[in-house]
Amino acid sequence: MSDFEGQAAVVIGAGAGIGRAVAILLAQRGASVACVDRDQDTAQKTAQEIGPRAIAVSADVSDETSVQTAFEQAENAFGQVHIAINCAGISGTTGKQSHEVELDDFDRVVKINLRGALVVSQTALRHMLQHNYGRIVHVASIAGKEGNANMIAYSATKAGMIGMVKAQGKEYAETGITVNALAPAVIRTDLVAALPDEVVTYMTDKIPMKRTGTVEEAAAMLAFIASKDCSFTTGFTFDLTGGRATY
Repeated sequence: MSDFEGQAAVVIGAGAGIGRAVAILLAQRGASVACVDRDQDTAQKTAQEIGPRAIAVSADVSDETSVQTAFEQAENAFGQVHIAINCAGISGTTGKQSHEVELDDFDRVVKINLRGALVVSQTALRHMLQHNYGRIVHVASIAGKEGNANMIAYSATKAGMIGMVKAQGKEYAETGITVNALAPAVIRTDLVAALPDEVVTYMTDKIPMKRTGTVEEAAAMLAFIASKDCSFTTGFTFDLTGGRATY
């Protein structure tokens, strides 16, 4: 397939997990890709795996200047940014009830998961509005729809991201730019692997398919949302939960 031929994507969090998988998939389908990650080495590894269609850029979504620089580098390399996929996110401290949560930890999760998502959207929109075309996709979570106990910061910030996407979808609905989200259940990534076993079991037990999703499944869904074919859906959060959430 070459349905992304002539398009350029900025993938935030391309160094590992879902971000790496979707960066590779988009490139296989014809896109040029700016592989963006806090870890320059992992971004470089993904870019090297892709080959000449890719560049590696170091950026942290909690630092708006570095995000702006990443988009500028992508535009300089490829001429136009058509797609922005934001896979950045942290879980914060888990296994604590709300009255036990440390506010500094909560604030850290907000800065990356929610404020960082706004920074990515703002930066992408400023570039895309010049061309009246774009696809912005944020990776949210089923935790943002239903709430995961003992993951208050993660659940709250992913819910905030979903609300942000709803608002932005309406704001830019007439511009040729869509803003959507993907809400996975448990996907076998490094982030999930770092969680306590009891937390993963708690989440997986709620999935009717009784398994975790794969990064390849997430990448395929993200690629559709970022495609020209997904042209009449905006402000929406797509389900990727093995039947857990059907709304």
